[in-house]
Amino acid sequence: LVAAVLAAALVAGGVGGGIGFWAADRTSGESSTTLTASGDPKTESRTPGSVADIASKALPSVVTIEAQSGGGEGGTGTGFVYDKQGHILTNNHVVASAAQGGGKLTATFSNGKQYDAEVVGRAQGYDVAVIKLKDPAGATLNPIPLGDSDRTAVGDATIAIGAPFGLSGTVTTGIVSAKKRPVASSDGGGTGNASYMSALQTDASINPGNSGGPLLNAQGAVIGINSAIQSANSGGGFGGGQQQAGSIGLGFAIPIKQAQYVADQLIKTGKPVYPVISATLNTRESGNGAKIASGGDGSAPAVTPGGPADKAGLKAGDVITKLDDTAIDSGATLISEIWTHRPGDKVTVTYTRDGKQATTQITLGQREGDRN
Repeated sequence: LVAAVLAAALVAGGVGGGIGFWAADRTSGESSTTLTASGDPKTESRTPGSVADIASKALPSVVTIEAQSGGGEGGTGTGFVYDKQGHILTNNHVVASAAQGGGKLTATFSNGKQYDAEVVGRAQGYDVAVIKLKDPAGATLNPIPLGDSDRTAVGDATIAIGAPFGLSGTVTTGIVSAKKRPVASSDGGGTGNASYMSALQTDASINPGNSGGPLLNAQGAVIGINSAIQSANSGGGFGGGQQQAGSIGLGFAIPIKQAQYVADQLIKTGKPVYPVISATLNTRESGNGAKIASGGDGSAPAVTPGGPADKAGLKAGDVITKLDDTAIDSGATLISEIWTHRPGDKVTVTYTRDGKQATTQITLGQREGDRN
């Protein structure tokens, strides 16, 4: 999330002017010939399916979101039209400051028309939010088609649209670099809360301000919501700290299949629902699996009595190393994978206890709403 402030670089203009004067002085009094390149018919026709064609269709449905908190602090993010009723899909961390502090939200379309908006619902854990135009009269609401994120493959082409550093309507391209990449990202607000995703990784250039924007496939369908980056000067996420992170080709998007499920819940009830195993995990350690907290500190039990993990026979100190066919190397990875499922789903868990490996099946429970 980045304030829409960009310093103009005037050096290039000055250098260009100087070179122009030097060339004019050298050729004064001499004849010159101007050459004009002929147009490329293929380029001018914008071949169907080209990046330019896809961008021209998607841009009118992408909005730049200005979020201003009650204290007057502001930031810029991105969203895209979800349905014809005026719902806009974006990231929770784009709108959180305005939602928490009685602030103001506006959505500006590519034609420059600006609309006041309000939060319909937001899911901090998933980093998904839905906002709605307060008065959509006059707005052209053409939802961008949603693709199937499960069917994407490493190497597939990607197109990201957003407002990096406040530069609305920016289009960048790349590929799907990896799938099911476990990512835990901070909201940058100093709350200590984190979002977890089993992300699509892309090398398309995305930066602060791209948050909430669509990641498209080569057919122009949304396969993800751009949500976080790994950069040379940050540990992940678009928020946090004095320095603004920049793209180094490691961007992460929430798969649209998950985001759609969450968005539909938010539109219907205003609250997210999370699948859970009802056990406290150690999220600070990684490499050997997801360890259920040992307990014994007088706080709530590490495994909730009667909860899904308890019913499956898991105990404090167990280390979960596999969920179905996915290897688990940390608590964050386990949470990311659990949240790709639905409450009531049955999953197979492999774990170790006292050096011995065992397998059990868990029926996922549910938790409604976010924990503050």
